[in-house]
Amino acid sequence: PQNSNEKQVSQIEDLISRGITAMFVNPVDREGIIPALDKLKEADIPMFGFDTEVADMSYLVSYAGSDNYNAGYVCGLDLIEKCPDGGPIIVLDSPTMQSVVDRTDGFLAAIEGKGFEVVSKIDCMGNQEQGNLNGTDALTANPDAIAIFGGNDPTALGAYAAAEAAGSDALIYGVDGSPDVKALVAEGGITGTGAQSPINIGKTIAEVYYQWKAGEEVEERYPIETFMINADNVAEYGTDGWQ
Repeated sequence: PQNSNEKQVSQIEDLISRGITAMFVNPVDREGIIPALDKLKEADIPMFGFDTEVADMSYLVSYAGSDNYNAGYVCGLDLIEKCPDGGPIIVLDSPTMQSVVDRTDGFLAAIEGKGFEVVSKIDCMGNQEQGNLNGTDALTANPDAIAIFGGNDPTALGAYAAAEAAGSDALIYGVDGSPDVKALVAEGGITGTGAQSPINIGKTIAEVYYQWKAGEEVEERYPIETFMINADNVAEYGTDGWQ
């Protein structure tokens, strides 16, 4: 649920009353979802996480998600290759989303000590509109920024629109590998995206659930590979769907 904590709890209580036997969890707010998880725990409903972590992973039987740290890290490596002399950069993150926190941490770790200066770091709440608004503000204050890192592809799309409007030639990076962003990578509008595979994430957590249901032992965590998509390899993955 993407609304108030109270409504989340009400929705969960309704589902419990209807006899659900398991819950798959992909939170927008890793902290805000905890009251709803408490209700599930009280009802002994097993929880399986995918794509985005919750604040307390002990609630979950198992979790399948992208190696988000690496998804940001490969963006940082690509930036170093393209801008070996470093320079001022903008980071558009989303502190309430653990996946974006991990991506940002990976990106910053990759560029550490390479001559880059983060001149602006702003919460964009993981959405395109805020990426556009905050990207515009950041570029207005820092017109010499050479790159913008967006914690997900919607944020990067917003940053791309902001850079176009500002006449900035800053390199734009996102994370997801979404069709829209891959199309812009192919056109040269966005520099690259640390790609994940939502299909593999969903398949993996479903398989884990069935293994657990059959009484088999499952791991607490199943990391899914992430990798760089840029102009060099975007044709391999196509732009009309997810990888």
